[in-house]
Amino acid sequence: MLVVVATDDAFHLGVMSSRLHVAWALAAGRRLGVGNDPRYNKTTCFDPFPFPAATEVRQQRIRELGEALDAHRKKQQAAYPGLTITGMYNVLEKLRSGEALTDKERKIHDYGLVSVLKKIHDDLDAAVFNAYGWPTTLSDDEILERLVALNHERAAEEKRGLIRWLRPEFQNKAGAADVQQELDTADEDGADTDDADEAGAKKPARGRGGTGKSGAKPARARQPATPTKPVKQAWPKDLAEQTRAVRAALAAAAGVRTAAEVAQGFKHAKAPRMEEILDTLVALGHARRTDSGYAPA
Repeated sequence: MLVVVATDDAFHLGVMSSRLHVAWALAAGRRLGVGNDPRYNKTTCFDPFPFPAATEVRQQRIRELGEALDAHRKKQQAAYPGLTITGMYNVLEKLRSGEALTDKERKIHDYGLVSVLKKIHDDLDAAVFNAYGWPTTLSDDEILERLVALNHERAAEEKRGLIRWLRPEFQNKAGAADVQQELDTADEDGADTDDADEAGAKKPARGRGGTGKSGAKPARARQPATPTKPVKQAWPKDLAEQTRAVRAALAAAAGVRTAAEVAQGFKHAKAPRMEEILDTLVALGHARRTDSGYAPA
């Protein structure tokens, strides 16, 4: 079975090539065939795996090692077309266990520069441990205990509205909510775009009680506009969508708003729930809290 991870960021390649993710995948995946071979399942091995919330410096270190790993394997395979990834990693496991290599395995070792491959992986493991803030001396069982605990922490975060997007530029572009904003047709000096009609046109500017550009009077006087009740947005059911909608509503509002005032812009939204989401946005740096309410960051 082939699993493709659609990302151009070598940070993800580095983390998934580390001992930590391998330990997770072997425990969370399935087994297949007579040899009971491990099988990588997206829904159990990838989706729930908690990637490290690392600093950019630590991410860059993992990124560089991921690129180095990919380049090394490609270079050696290009130089020796008969060399396989499976062959290289079987020899790597023997190096780690201290077993003696056969003549065939020594040939693979030399062609694949497997000792160099081992050094890259050792450095990568250390970098990923550092990204999690964990010691490199953890056993596989201890790694799994910590990853499971981190998975539960992330699940609790998502219930509070904190989503750690793996590909934010694709999954949550600009952090914008999927709501339609009101279209503003007025240009900077307050004139309507309809004022751009050709000279001599008898059509008055919309929403204006005076004359159009040609000076022609409207056919009949305009009555004062009747105030309309603001249209409320539907309150999303999904927590992530609620958070994005609240962020967009806060950004669109002028000045500071209380949780109750923001809630009034949505159907069936409750002020206590709104305050919780707004506090989450404050924690994420997407909003700020003042003595009188909330405002965009």
